[in-house]
Amino acid sequence: MIAYLKGRVLDMGGETLILEVNGVGYELYCSAKVFSLARIGGELEVYTSMQVKEDGITLYGFASPKEKELFLKLTSVSGVGPKSGIAVFTAMSADEAAAAILTADVKKLSTVKGLGKKTAEKIVLELHGKISAAEVMSASGDFSAEIPAYAEGERLSAADEDAVSALQNLGFTRSESLHAVKRAKESGAAGLEEIIRRALQG
Repeated sequence: MIAYLKGRVLDMGGETLILEVNGVGYELYCSAKVFSLARIGGELEVYTSMQVKEDGITLYGFASPKEKELFLKLTSVSGVGPKSGIAVFTAMSADEAAAAILTADVKKLSTVKGLGKKTAEKIVLELHGKISAAEVMSASGDFSAEIPAYAEGERLSAADEDAVSALQNLGFTRSESLHAVKRAKESGAAGLEEIIRRALQG
């Protein structure tokens, strides 16, 4: 299996790019993050998933092991093929996709080309317990830095307190949850679902 490639970008356009590695050109369907990093003639490294079917072998490229891991989880869901899986990373980042699953944001997932509401609901149902909330938050940085938590004795709104409780239920300490909610509010989040989603995204 081909799990990783590093080489020179020969061409790119549409949904694919061609990566030359030791004189061999590999065509890959890539995430939006990979395309944002790619430059024709420039060096690029990608983490790959090789899908083997009767009609051929297809390579999918990702910017990080985290993207690849989430892709594999998505395609483990019945009804989600590799084309739909890679489409998720065209519509949103890996952090956003993971946060949408954690917060059961079916509406956001339904906007991905090829999914639809029923498939989005199935993704949330099957993957909700398989996505690490800690991984989503840690990827966005240290929540204790830059933005202070609520001052001691400061009274939280009902929505803020509910958001803190929800994050604690996902395995975070109260201090971590307070920092995350504070940061989400600073970015303009309002309403319980949006606060939780922004908190997880950082």
